[in-house]
Amino acid sequence: MINNTNASSPYSHQPQSPQTTSKTLVVGLTGGIGSGKSAASAWFAEQGVDIIDADVIAHEIVAKGSDTLRKIQKKFGDWVLDDNGSMDRAAVRTHVFANAEALIELEAITHPAIRETAKAQLASSTSPYLILSAPLLLEGAEAGLANLCQRILVMDATADTQLARASQRDHQSVQKIKAIMTNQLGREERNRQADDVILNESDLAALYLQLQPLHQEYLKLAQQLKYAAD
Repeated sequence: MINNTNASSPYSHQPQSPQTTSKTLVVGLTGGIGSGKSAASAWFAEQGVDIIDADVIAHEIVAKGSDTLRKIQKKFGDWVLDDNGSMDRAAVRTHVFANAEALIELEAITHPAIRETAKAQLASSTSPYLILSAPLLLEGAEAGLANLCQRILVMDATADTQLARASQRDHQSVQKIKAIMTNQLGREERNRQADDVILNESDLAALYLQLQPLHQEYLKLAQQLKYAAD
């Protein structure tokens, strides 16, 4: 099911800053854990659409020797590094989950780097439109990435489906998956903020059937945006 909640407006999720305005249509892709974001991203990539993945960027910016990692080390101490000089992700994760102030301090370092990297990738893309994938795009915790998007596409699934998929894929406990879901927007609120919603309750073939017309619609909107900017 495709729900074009703002179909009358070509690109209704307008960026909030003129600095983010682009001739290229940027579609923000999000959804709860186990909703099918990765499967959708992979399909769009097969159609020649560039994918900017916030999770990938978040890992890249704290690579060994990076400026961002040095800032984190300076802020929190040498304990954030493992014996190889890479970030000890488990230690940092445990620390910030137990300390809300530390999480805010960490995000103050990482979020600007995530956003700038995403903007650089947007600027270098040559595909007709782009997908910017971020799990917490609408929660406001992904470095303000929603402001870089003209439309928001939400992958939707019931809680039971999310639990089943995430437990099979990640081999995580139901309790941990539910904790992750609790930190994400509720299903109704997420869908309310979307321009397009795909209910992904079946197999990949059914998902692809829903993505195809949406892809064609995005191609049309991308052309409209390009002509309007010229």
